[in-house]
Amino acid sequence: MQATLNPTLLLVIALAPLVSSIIVGLFGRSIGRAASHWLTTASVGLSFVLSLVVLNDVIHGARFNATIYHWMTVGSLHMEIGFMIDGLSALMMAVVTFVSFMVHIYTIGYMADDDGYQRFFSYISLFTFSMLMLVMSNNLLQLFFGWEAVGLVSYLLIGFWFTRPSAVFANMKAFIVNRVGDFGFILGIGLLVAYTGSLNYTQIFSQAPQLVQQHLPGTDWMLLTVACIALFVGAMGKSAQFPLHVWLPDSMEGPTPISALIHAATMVTAGIFMVARMSPLFELSNTALSFILVIGAITALFMGFLGVIQNDIKRVIAYSTLSQLGYMTVALGASAYPVAIFHLMTHAFFKALLFLAAGSVIIGMHHDQDIRHMGGLRKYMPITWITFLIGSLALIGTPFFSGFYSKDSIIEAVHASDLPGSGFAYFAVVASVFVTALYSFRLYFLVFHGEERFRHVHHHHAEPGHDDHHAHGHGGAEPHESPWVVTLPLILLAIPSVVAGYLFIGPLLFGHFFQGAIVVDAAAHPAMSDLAEHFHGPLQMALHSVTTLPLWLAAAGVAVAYYAYMVNPAFPRAVRKAIVPVYVLLDHKYYMDWFNEHVLARAARLVGKGLWKGGDVGLIDGLMVNGTARVVGWTARVVRLLQTGYIYYYALAMIAGVVVFMGYFVPGKLLSGWFIR
Repeated sequence: MQATLNPTLLLVIALAPLVSSIIVGLFGRSIGRAASHWLTTASVGLSFVLSLVVLNDVIHGARFNATIYHWMTVGSLHMEIGFMIDGLSALMMAVVTFVSFMVHIYTIGYMADDDGYQRFFSYISLFTFSMLMLVMSNNLLQLFFGWEAVGLVSYLLIGFWFTRPSAVFANMKAFIVNRVGDFGFILGIGLLVAYTGSLNYTQIFSQAPQLVQQHLPGTDWMLLTVACIALFVGAMGKSAQFPLHVWLPDSMEGPTPISALIHAATMVTAGIFMVARMSPLFELSNTALSFILVIGAITALFMGFLGVIQNDIKRVIAYSTLSQLGYMTVALGASAYPVAIFHLMTHAFFKALLFLAAGSVIIGMHHDQDIRHMGGLRKYMPITWITFLIGSLALIGTPFFSGFYSKDSIIEAVHASDLPGSGFAYFAVVASVFVTALYSFRLYFLVFHGEERFRHVHHHHAEPGHDDHHAHGHGGAEPHESPWVVTLPLILLAIPSVVAGYLFIGPLLFGHFFQGAIVVDAAAHPAMSDLAEHFHGPLQMALHSVTTLPLWLAAAGVAVAYYAYMVNPAFPRAVRKAIVPVYVLLDHKYYMDWFNEHVLARAARLVGKGLWKGGDVGLIDGLMVNGTARVVGWTARVVRLLQTGYIYYYALAMIAGVVVFMGYFVPGKLLSGWFIR
């Protein structure tokens, strides 16, 4: 097997979606719908197949780390486009292209009646290109390009139905919140570049021991800690960690295919990937790791609570994504980077499956997304039902399903960690097991079992967040199974949602797959070594789970959901009445949106108004522009008085000038002696 990879092959993987996106974006109306979806889908399919080839080569030892294009040199700083292909990037390439390929196929059926059909395919192909450039980069410049590009395309996709005010508000919200995180990200990159003189990963990592010895000027803060926390602030925005999570639920304003693409394998996982890629730096700062651990734990637990009270089918799954991203972040904080990437992979499969299955339900329900208007869909939509059940079982960590192996590994890794905050993090991830099972099977039971409530809904109107901009109520019509272009991706995603964990836990976590890509200081952070010590194979791990708390908490969550929504529907109403303040708090999403809109936004407006009045109007316009004009005008008026046109005035001015000149330059003694003589 070759020791290095073919750079032309890597360029094709990255650029194929870009080329198809440009062609369809510019000429989509000319070439038609069929050509548009075939071109973009084929290009992403090609990237997926070639990514599998690269992954196979990487498994057999091939690596690549080189510059593809030299852009410019500023002093000693080289700005380049290059690829670093190792176990981490190869796995991400395969996951991104596979999920994107499934979404492209699904979109053919889902968006069939939409006027922006070609535009949507152009956007999602561009999204795929942006994510590939991010995960394949070998330097911070290219990483930042991909980082911002996925943010820009997500803005376009969330606001795809731009005639709907709620969609415009949602995409602007996502854009602004991500800019807050990106401010920290830029600061982190700037610190690393300033103190290492390089944008290249390898060169930066080689100087990590020297960075540990340095402090931020004027403080006693360790420079590396500040840089790592600043980088993670960027990840908080992109991967929707508390308190920068507020944009993600509102991103449901976009069509369901992009909800799956954003939430499963692309934008929201960019922050997780970045921290794993920067593991040689994060490993040297316990403070940064503890910060990551606590933020992830808060997100995992408290975002899960919000999923319990949601009634929009897509928003329940969106809050599930927030919670699962919290799990991944907790794993990063515990220095279990391979476990975080493992959960990223398994989550990509079952979360894409859940979102696309939810979209199938929305189609079958004639674009009614309210789960209170559903029920009994199992017999009308058998393929959607069974695939949704598989995704739900994987999500709650059912033994032998993919989510079980990654989620339980995270819980064990946190338990083995001795970093500050690990006790709270362990409680949060364990408690989240019950919460996840509760909201997941609440959704499942209300949608697919029980009374057929859609028969009693006749005048439902689309609420903000409904998927179709022409959404309408169900109107009592019979639900129906979706066409094959919708159900085929569900089946293909269901397969890895079942088997991926069992097959890949050994090689990914306890083999040498991530060797050279992820660095873990086993002496300082023993989580991974502790996991390896207690791992005796996937079968034994699943059987042993019967004796562990997480499995029984998940079972309890399913049981409570069954009792509350199938046996005794009055129970949830009784609980709500008993804990009204808690319900109000959850219903208002911890008042985070209220705080942002009424406190931060108002403060920003006041600051902006002050800068406008004081800086722009007062200083720039008033003093620098208008003030300069006034000075020139006053000077002109004074000088004009001297320009009379009379010779005797000019003669007098000349004589006065000579006297002043002599009085200033001729020495006093010489002048006085001359007068005496």
